Amino acid sequence: MIQLKDKKLFLFDLDGVLLKGKEKPIKVGGTIVFDRIRSQGKKLLVLTNNSTDTVETVFHRLGSLGIPVGLDEVLTSTRLTAEYIANRYGKASFFLVGEAGFEKELKRVGLRKARGSRADVVVVGLDRRLTYAKLDKAVRLARGGAHIVACHPARLYMFKRGPAMGVGPIMKAIEYGAEKRGVSVGKPSTVMFELAMRRSGCTARQTVMVGDQEDTDVEGASKAGIDSILVLSGLYDGKAKTKAIGVVENVDDLGDYI
Repeated sequence: MIQLKDKKLFLFDLDGVLLKGKEKPIKVGGTIVFDRIRSQGKKLLVLTNNSTDTVETVFHRLGSLGIPVGLDEVLTSTRLTAEYIANRYGKASFFLVGEAGFEKELKRVGLRKARGSRADVVVVGLDRRLTYAKLDKAVRLARGGAHIVACHPARLYMFKRGPAMGVGPIMKAIEYGAEKRGVSVGKPSTVMFELAMRRSGCTARQTVMVGDQEDTDVEGASKAGIDSILVLSGLYDGKAKTKAIGVVENVDDLGDYI
């Protein structure tokens, strides 16, 4: 029996849990469980490793699918990574292996696009138009002194046709070529979880993470001292051993336990 009565903060992964796909997303669930959480006076946040979109894009996408979420209830790895780089390196120049939404978040905090053969930071996100030339330049810049910062290290994400390659393999290629290690900001890093709890004023014992991946959602939550629930609508198939306190078919099934 899943015990969630004492939880005050519910963190939800996005891809594979609330929706599938990027260009033409399909709703998986969320309406029932979100309504239930709010009716109990509890809090929720969408905590996503999405690295191609701005916070506003994710917010509008969820709204268009009828999933009730506020702009301040969306926390993305793009926003956190941009803030991390600005806090760590100031008004740094960046070379991005990623897409337009990520670039907007980087520029929003005052970071500037690198010109020429030098950059302060090589930033890595999902890039569905990735080329050898872009990878090669990222490696050369990193070998020339640029730091490597990735939004997250996940191997896969849930696309509309099934599992698709994530940011992790791209980051590994750059690290291998540059012969240096980078930093990852999103799940399973504890940074996202700690910021979510700080924003909500809740402790780890009062919080639960709902996701579809063992190595990002569950492992990351575990490192932060947070319980987790796995859903079968995404990447997790229910066969591998998990540290989660429960497994459900669909995210809306959790409404019965809150």
